[in-house]
Amino acid sequence: MKEIINSTSAPAPLGPYSQAVKAGQTLYVSGQIALDVETGELINENITEETHAVMKHLDAILSEAGYGFEHVVKCSIFIKNMDDFSTINEAYGQYFKQNPPARETVEVSRLPKNVNVEISCIAVKG
Repeated sequence: MKEIINSTSAPAPLGPYSQAVKAGQTLYVSGQIALDVETGELINENITEETHAVMKHLDAILSEAGYGFEHVVKCSIFIKNMDDFSTINEAYGQYFKQNPPARETVEVSRLPKNVNVEISCIAVKG
């Protein structure tokens, strides 16, 4: 059986999907972008700020389900410009100081709302 997870501390979905779905002990968190929860405006002054906003949204959703970054086993990072890889990597790495999850980083031509970075994750307990 699946359980739908939604956090008011992360942006509402932009389409017909859930912020996260829990199936058994596994939590699948949809890709997050840097939208201000209160205003709906993009947080994109720079790629570092944008990445931190995305990670904070992931954290809010993980927390809503009773998980944390220590439970994350896999992340997918989609970026608009591979030249931003090292800057994104530096910000992202602050959330996984020990035992980082598996991951791929893919450059794509376009992301929702024309953001620069989108990150999803899978977390497991038990």
